Formats: sequence, C-alpha cells, structure tokens
Amino acid sequence: MYDVIIVGGGAAGFYAAIHIAELDPTLKIAVFERGKNVLSKVKVSGGGRCNVTHGEFSPSELVLNYPRGKKELLGPFHVHGPGDVMEFFEQRGVPLKIEEDGRVFPVSDDSQTIIDCLVTEAQKLGVQVLKNSAVKQLSKLQDNGRWQVTTMNKHYQGKNLLVAAGSSLKAWRFLEDLGHTIVPPVPSLFTFNIRDSRLAEIQGVSTFASVQVPPKKLFSSKAALNLKSAPREEPVLQAEGDVLVTHWGLSGPAILRLSAWGANILSEYQYNFKIKINWTPEYTLGSMEGFLREIKEVEARKTVIRTRAVNLPKRLWAKLVHAAGIETNVRWAEVTKEMLQSLAKELTEGTYRVIGKSTFKEEFVTAGGVDLKEINFKTFGSKIHPNLYFAGEIINVDAITGGFNFQNAWTGAYIAAQAIGSKK
Repeated sequence: MYDVIIVGGGAAGFYAAIHIAELDPTLKIAVFERGKNVLSKVKVSGGGRCNVTHGEFSPSELVLNYPRGKKELLGPFHVHGPGDVMEFFEQRGVPLKIEEDGRVFPVSDDSQTIIDCLVTEAQKLGVQVLKNSAVKQLSKLQDNGRWQVTTMNKHYQGKNLLVAAGSSLKAWRFLEDLGHTIVPPVPSLFTFNIRDSRLAEIQGVSTFASVQVPPKKLFSSKAALNLKSAPREEPVLQAEGDVLVTHWGLSGPAILRLSAWGANILSEYQYNFKIKINWTPEYTLGSMEGFLREIKEVEARKTVIRTRAVNLPKRLWAKLVHAAGIETNVRWAEVTKEMLQSLAKELTEGTYRVIGKSTFKEEFVTAGGVDLKEINFKTFGSKIHPNLYFAGEIINVDAITGGFNFQNAWTGAYIAAQAIGSKK
C-alpha cells in the first residue's frame, strides 16, 4: 500500500518523487521501473553529457520550440521553467553551464552526474525504487477508489498515480482502457535518409540552408484532410538552419526542425517524399542567375570548380558544380547559358528524394500520447479520473532538440508533485 505510485523510472518520475517527498515526508512513495536500470534516457541524452534543459528563460519564447504543447505549456513554464531546474541541480551540488547554442549541460560533461544526483536524493528521502517491475495491469478499484498496479507476481495499491512512462505503447493502452484518448504516436526528431551522388562521400559537411517539403501531387485522402487545402503551391513545410551531410543522408537543426513540425505529415507520406534545398538562402533562382553571370565576367579565366562564387564548403560546391554538368577543367568563360542556369538551380532549388528516416543519435522522441484536452495543466492531472497525473512524453507534447523535451518532463513532474504533495 502506497500513498503515491509513479510508473516510470525516468527523469519525470524521479523529479516528481523527490518533490513530493520534500513537500510531505510522511508519504510512502514507490517508483516502478520496467528495466534493470533507471534514468536510461538521461544516460544517453546529449551524447552522454545530458542536455538538462535550455537557457531560454522567457516562457513565451520557450514554448516556440514545441510543435505540440505550445499553448498548454505557457502557464506551466511560468510556474517552473529552466531557471528553476538549474537551481534544483546546482543547490544539490551539480554545477551547470549554458553553451553558446543555449543548451544546458552539467559542468562535468557526464550524464552520470545528473543520474547520481536524482538517485541519491530519492534514496535520502526514502523513495522506494522497484526495478525490473514492468506493469502488467493498471486499474481503479471500485471499493476504495485506489489505483491498483499489477506486476509479474504482485499487486500494489496507491491513492495517487503518476504515469511518467515516456513513449510507452503499453502505458498508453492502459490509459485508453481507463477512458483517455490517445493521439496515435508517430516519430519526431529524425534524420532524412537520402541516396544521392551530390551528397556522396562528403559526410561531415555542414552549412546554413533553407529546406522545403513541396506539396505532393497525390495525397491520400487522410493526408489531404490534414493539410486542409492540399495540394497547394506553397511548401508544406519549411525550415532554415544548419544542414549536416551524413553517411545516410541529411541531419542538422534544419532537418530536425522539419521532422518535428512535420511529424504527422511525414508519417502520412510514409517517409518517402522530396525536399527542395536552397544552399544559399539569401538568393532566389533569378538573383543567383544574375550573380553567376557577373562572376562569369569577372572570373572568366579561372576554373569554376576552384572559384567558389558563394560561401559554401569546398566539397559541397564541387559536387553541385559537377551536378550542373560542369567538368573539373571548365573555365567561367566557357560556361554556357544552360550550365549557368543549371548551377543556379542546384544552388537555390536542388531537389532531393528522401527514402526513409533514421533516429537522431540515441534519442528517440515521439509525437502523440494522452490528448491534451483531457489534462488540467494547473496540476497535470487527469480531467477524467481524480488522483491520476501525467508527466513527460506520455502526453501529446514533443519538442525540437536542445533540452526542451527534458524541460517538459521536469515542469510536468514538478507541477504534478505540487498537486500530490500538497494534499492533506
């Protein structure tokens, strides 16, 4: 018998347990973790350094990083934001640093520092952590209104239940059985698989670019419904930022942003679609043609391949020059009108076919989960069942990379903990 049962031994689960125990030390709290290790996602986050949060302290700016949950998280971020999270860890002996891009890491650059802090605090406060305890059944008892959690060989009861199980299909199924609406999960934050000679053997090249997903000519009726007026002229999705060439295709902030905001649309496309890249966003096709004509006049004697007309990495420039049909020894004076138009098109409107997706590093994020309309964001409690709470990715909130998904977990866990721990 427990006062509080928390399903999920991740960031949200531990953060909530600690805050509940601090508010009311008399409460008996248990954290159920299906695996043999707790906080496994914390371990791999940020390449093993743990991207704790993001150094954006304005809630109205912070919410702009959430494709789903933007409106709902505004109030909660005023209650418990990145500054509060940083203070939590620093008060417990974990100094943090804000890097140039705004990401926040422990000074140790080691995710184990964060894990040790959370585990130690939970132990100190008497929180019971039950590892290898996968939940097999979740139900509400009619006779006493308590929650019953069933594992492989035991029944547990709790007055309050906090579900912080991340992107768990099983947990979503349990909640659906309890009457909650689950928005079907689809991957978010993924990289694009592209096999294209223009990107071959230049992995590691990174540059600022504009990327668009043009409309498909033929949509499934469901996709057309989602896109309201599809097909249409303007791009379905668009993002600017650094684009990184990888062994399997393209990654980088611009691609990840597209994958997050377009999670549902790209799922409809079955991850088979075209993208259009402007490697020189300050130019249009027309203005680039005019600029290249000027270069042709000024640099007539030089070879095209050696004279980068625009500020692009050398290897990428060479690939695009060859793709435009310009050989290695061709001088600017020898460039035909067709070649020049072709090069302008490669630079500003190159089309690439995406034939799949890959998980971004070890981090896997999904769009989908408990419908936000069924959650009270002042408590992160269920509007359907009293004494049922949510935190983290179990709800239909996701964010771009940079510590924002963790911030959603910390904030939800803190607010749910305040609601649970303040009860008498």
